[in-house]
Amino acid sequence: MVKEKPNSIRIYDKDGFRRRAACICVRSDAEAEVLLVTSSRRPELWIVPGGGVEPEEEPSVTAVREVLEEAGVVGKLGRCLGVFENRDHMHRTEVFVMTVTKELEEWEDSRSIGRKRQWFSIDDALTQLALHKPTQRHYLMQLRHSKNNSNVNANTNSPTTAAPTTA
Repeated sequence: MVKEKPNSIRIYDKDGFRRRAACICVRSDAEAEVLLVTSSRRPELWIVPGGGVEPEEEPSVTAVREVLEEAGVVGKLGRCLGVFENRDHMHRTEVFVMTVTKELEEWEDSRSIGRKRQWFSIDDALTQLALHKPTQRHYLMQLRHSKNNSNVNANTNSPTTAAPTTA
């Protein structure tokens, strides 16, 4: 079943790209496991939860709203991994990291379209995303890269910033 959003208004940037936001949901600060959800169009396949930015909504707010709707989780919003561009679908997605603090037993998309969620190792998630959403693999590569950089910088006491990545 495809998810319908009758009152949804799509927001576009100055270059004509649809604005989206997503969260890489992690189980702990170790960032070794990520939560994926089943696709509404192809429920046998897995995706990163995310969706369109609403009018007057900050991307960070969109990301939190989308993971609650699609994955039924809440948590602590962390760093922004960057803005990822998909020229094939003409959208730009701002991706954040969220450490999950609560998993709801039932949530909007589990009831309405039977969406499921599952924890994956980073490597297993990369394999799953390759099947349906290969561009989302870049989110996880940036997660891994920024985590490695923050560990190095924590050891040297120098600040770090995650540069936006174009994918």
